[in-house]
Amino acid sequence: MTRHSAALTSLCNCLRGLPPVEVEWTSVIGLANQTLTTPALIDFVDQFASVLPEDVCTYIRQIHRRNVLRNDRLAGQLEEAVIAMNGQGVTPVLLKGAATLATAPVERRGVRLMCDLDIMVMPDEAERAVAALGAIGYEIHDQARPESRRWYVELSRPRDVGTIDLQRAAPGPAYLYAGSGHALDHCVPALLGRGRVYVPTPTFRALMLIIHDQFQDYGYWLGELDLRHLVGLRDLNDSEGLDWQELASHVSGELMKNAVETQLLALAALLGVEIPRSMRTRLIPRLQFMRQLMQARFPATRVPFLAMTVLDLRNYRREATSGCTQTGMRRPGLWSVPRTDTLKFLLRAATAVRVGKV
Repeated sequence: MTRHSAALTSLCNCLRGLPPVEVEWTSVIGLANQTLTTPALIDFVDQFASVLPEDVCTYIRQIHRRNVLRNDRLAGQLEEAVIAMNGQGVTPVLLKGAATLATAPVERRGVRLMCDLDIMVMPDEAERAVAALGAIGYEIHDQARPESRRWYVELSRPRDVGTIDLQRAAPGPAYLYAGSGHALDHCVPALLGRGRVYVPTPTFRALMLIIHDQFQDYGYWLGELDLRHLVGLRDLNDSEGLDWQELASHVSGELMKNAVETQLLALAALLGVEIPRSMRTRLIPRLQFMRQLMQARFPATRVPFLAMTVLDLRNYRREATSGCTQTGMRRPGLWSVPRTDTLKFLLRAATAVRVGKV
């Protein structure tokens, strides 16, 4: 456990560009691989190559070089998909890594490791978008069940390096965007090669990434850190600038405020990003961040710390069911015990090894 604790601190220091001091490289590289941040270490290697072990430099440069080639192929794949959808009258919204491919300088394309291409279309465009992708060889690999609240279709082709995750809503529960209005209100039109897309503004991209990590991926309830996405937020702030007051204006309710501020605390403490003091001093976010650190360093604490979900259970039940009274439905009690299947799901997730999470 001690080695893992030191590895987290050392890896974050490397990602911040701090001089290497007493680094146990086997543990650091192992954690970088686990958190999918190895390509992001290229800046650190370029800066300190003269004092780093040669095999460390060689390994990181090789991973970065391979990721450049992979992301170049993803960029070509994305442009082809966009052009096909444009041909059916669909102008998609690029999310997460897809938005990064469209906005990052070519020389920075290999810094972020991407798993798939996240694309959003309007609900009335979804059928045309799937048909357009099917016409260029994509097949449905997975899709949401009919009873699911969230619609998605995962499409793939044998020759591609990544899948397309087609969605028709921003990541996470819809009620978290209640104060932000329509997603297109926070997007700007852009060209992607010969294609036309919408790209969310930097601050709205940050908001969606935080909601994705904290709620769609259950990070807030499980106390997990996604270091790769924290690096993405840091780079987004460095390259395009994030408006912290605008970000705060999109936050509705105590639950979302706690989750956003937990992410910002991690961003400040682990990667040295300057966050306004008013957004990193409240008690529950600080307790959640302490939980994240403890679990990252001592994984055996993950199950006991599940009890910390009660800190925001009241807020969750109040905000997630706020629409029930408006539709005439009976509002459940705010302090009722979570359903058995919910508890079992959280327990399984807390004990599972999830790619990119720590």
